[in-house]
Amino acid sequence: VQLQASGGGLVQPGGSLRLSCAASGNIFSISFMGWYRQPPGKQRELVAAITNGGSTNYADSLKGRFTISRDNAKNTVYLQMNSLKPEDTAVYYCNLRGTTGRGRPFDYWGQGTQVTVSS
Repeated sequence: VQLQASGGGLVQPGGSLRLSCAASGNIFSISFMGWYRQPPGKQRELVAAITNGGSTNYADSLKGRFTISRDNAKNTVYLQMNSLKPEDTAVYYCNLRGTTGRGRPFDYWGQGTQVTVSS
């Protein structure tokens, strides 16, 4: 299973970005899709997560600005980020957990995509 994350970049405060993370390979099902971030000099933290049933979970500080969604047919998870602030600057990582076609569990991380919010 391989993950390909994209969509990061430089944006001005108040702007928006949409991150994508697509999984490919021998996948039977994906039970958990999540986005984490690691600001400079800080630990990695959960941003948002979504289950295969569509239940979502967000970091309290991000509710209302970030939206996570998934396209099961494409094995892809998205993170729509609005009203971005300088403190949102971080490397964003996707995390997908599920089962391969051989019935084995997997837990993979994407390569990380840089989001920089600055004027």
